[in-house]
Amino acid sequence: MFDINNILRKNIKNLVPYSSARDEFKGEASVYLDANENAFGSPLDQQYNRYPDPLQYAVKKRLSEIKGVPVRNIFLGNGSDEAIDVLFRSFCNPGIDNVILVPPTYGMYQVSANINDIETRNIMLTADYQLNLEGIAEAIDERTKMIFICSPNNPTGNSINRADIETLLVNFNGIVVIDEAYINFSRQKTFIQELTEYANLIVLQTLSKAWGLAGLRLGMAFASEEIVAVMNKVKPPYNINDATQKLVLEALQQVDQVNNWIKQTLTERDQLVLNLKKFDFVLDIYPSDANFILVKTTDANGIYNHLVSQGIIVRNRSKVELCEGCLRITVGTPNENSILINALKNLHN
Repeated sequence: MFDINNILRKNIKNLVPYSSARDEFKGEASVYLDANENAFGSPLDQQYNRYPDPLQYAVKKRLSEIKGVPVRNIFLGNGSDEAIDVLFRSFCNPGIDNVILVPPTYGMYQVSANINDIETRNIMLTADYQLNLEGIAEAIDERTKMIFICSPNNPTGNSINRADIETLLVNFNGIVVIDEAYINFSRQKTFIQELTEYANLIVLQTLSKAWGLAGLRLGMAFASEEIVAVMNKVKPPYNINDATQKLVLEALQQVDQVNNWIKQTLTERDQLVLNLKKFDFVLDIYPSDANFILVKTTDANGIYNHLVSQGIIVRNRSKVELCEGCLRITVGTPNENSILINALKNLHN
């Protein structure tokens, strides 16, 4: 049975978080003389002289309406990367604990583990890019705190079998982190609705992909109220700046526009796959539930360099285990995809 107190770091359990001026006073006032701000304003037209809401309530309220999750179950980070780092700092003792990764997968799990001096036990995905449940079970010991699963997975693009993830949630007494950065493009349903069923579940999502807000750096973690409270205790007090909060709130009113972009992306993805299959240097295109495709080729390095010479940048994943000879290609606009295909037609000219 999962118990957050069994995996929480002792120093974090006892941590008294920094109390900012905006934490101590809730509500509206006419004169703010509590935070040592510049009372005369800022050089910008917008009034950015005041500190932002440290818990981003207005943004969370809107996200709650869209996602169907209570505000108390939402953590916001400076991109999903901050949420990942906060999880390591909250639950993993440096030099003592370990986490399980399932490569090939998103590289920041490994980087964040290395920064925090946490051992990673890497259990490779199977040949069809699914979980090796037996290998994961063998790797777990009393110091294993978290398992990270990216679904749809990056760089492979496929969704991880839902029943396999549920097996881990039921049988693992640590935290299972499901990174759903690409869930908006997937035929699979999100795990967000399972939060009440699994106390050890954390779901990561982002506004960087389908919402087109990569430059604003806003990531989301959905988890139990107890886990979110710990993450809020560990994060910096003002981790989401005021400009980002205001712009995100504006963007979150445009759900219909985002849904339209998703439909266009999926249509373009299908067409891109059909066009790429015509080339003899394309050996395979793996099924994708994301806004990118993984393409196995006869000469990934040569094709990559040719595209660079044409001013087209894709991601060369050929040195990643289980992705030998592969290029990861993001689905672009119809014009961008056409430029890519035309450049590939000229590959041997």
